[in-house]
Amino acid sequence: MTKPKLIRNTPEEELAIQRGIDADPDNPEVTAEEVAKMVPHAEFMKRQRGRPKLENPKERVTLYVDAEVVSEFRASGDGWQTRMNNVLRDWVVAHKEHA
Repeated sequence: MTKPKLIRNTPEEELAIQRGIDADPDNPEVTAEEVAKMVPHAEFMKRQRGRPKLENPKERVTLYVDAEVVSEFRASGDGWQTRMNNVLRDWVVAHKEHA
């Protein structure tokens, strides 16, 4: 099997293609200034994605708490786990002073 021969565009065809590109408002050509601002793909992929890391990250634990206590916190609405965490933090702060 022989390789197909590459048929290049004529200068007139190239001009017609360029006119079509220039006329497309949704796909403007990239300027030299825009190219200078672009970040190489490898550098872009090194950037951290997602949420920023917390200074004091939380730790997932399994904790057995009285059903009545959990029920009261849940009944207080969204954010109940954060409120429970705040109560525990307040206890820790209060008891550090007495230690």
